[in-house]
Amino acid sequence: MKTKIKEYRAKLNLTQDQLANLVGVRRETIVFLEQGRYNPSLKLAHDVAVTLKTSIDKLFIF
Repeated sequence: MKTKIKEYRAKLNLTQDQLANLVGVRRETIVFLEQGRYNPSLKLAHDVAVTLKTSIDKLFIF
């Protein structure tokens, strides 16, 4: 799975730590999401998308 999390995060000038805190996960989870090494739960995918002001289907490429 590929993601555009890093791209959207950069647009909002958020660090991995900041995004992790906003969605309630560890920074490592954000790192793995950005690398496509972690498949998030639907709730986490939704929380990340809302925080990054986009939709799940624009953020995650399956």
